[in-house]
Amino acid sequence: MSTLAHPTMTAARSTDTVGSAELDRFSYADRPVPPAPRWEGSETELSRVGRKTTSSRGRGLHGQLVQQLGQMIVSGDLGADRPLVPEEIGQRFEVSRTVVRESLRVLEAKGLVSARPNVGTRVRPVTDWNLLDPDIIEWRAFGPARDEQRRELFELRWAIEPLAARLAAGHGREDVQQRLVELIEIMAHAGAQGDLVSYGRADTELHALVLQMAGNRMLEHLSGIISCALHVSGGQSASCERPSDASVSLHTRLVDALGTGDGTAAEAAVRALLTVHPEVEHGVPAPREH
Repeated sequence: MSTLAHPTMTAARSTDTVGSAELDRFSYADRPVPPAPRWEGSETELSRVGRKTTSSRGRGLHGQLVQQLGQMIVSGDLGADRPLVPEEIGQRFEVSRTVVRESLRVLEAKGLVSARPNVGTRVRPVTDWNLLDPDIIEWRAFGPARDEQRRELFELRWAIEPLAARLAAGHGREDVQQRLVELIEIMAHAGAQGDLVSYGRADTELHALVLQMAGNRMLEHLSGIISCALHVSGGQSASCERPSDASVSLHTRLVDALGTGDGTAAEAAVRALLTVHPEVEHGVPAPREH
């Protein structure tokens, strides 16, 4: 049996009008969003912070094939034991050679595969993968390596976000600070309504804005990774039945500290947020045995 004929995979449709939402099990696009304070459904300039990623979604057949092949590689269903034959992929998923070629190029850019003359295209070892790529983060987080990926994401957040909060305190523009206050209102309203979608969106934007306010371009560059982490681990919208009052209160403390320029309080608020989350309370980073 062909390695590509995995029973859990579905063949891509032969029309390029098919959206990627069918393959995105975690998309919010088709879920209803109840009204919330000053949440008008349009994406503001500020809310785009941290969304420049290498994600291939929203690109029709090309995006679908990248998603399917990427998931198969990360889950181990496609290994380095045999080359990935473009003709076989095209036949299996009913797509053109152009779609296959472009999809393999994307996977190569992510470090998942390599193409060499006389060798063909093969899956690369995990050590070569771009583990900070948002797609790979999600594929790992919902695959066999889910526990390891979520632990690593949490440890990354613990290392980055408290520092970013300290640096950001008192350095935000007035419009940014106002947006943070609005996001707290949205989170409180969404939490009271049990609207996990609006809550998660506001939470993600708030944390991305904090990294932007830090004034460190390298930290800002990581905001997309933090946003992805909030969706797959450590985020109330992903793991809690209902956002808690304690979480809203801690986010409020964070925003207040940012507004008054109290870096110590801002850092403490973020550490408290990372510690009290029910999914990771036991996972505060500590030395591990090697």
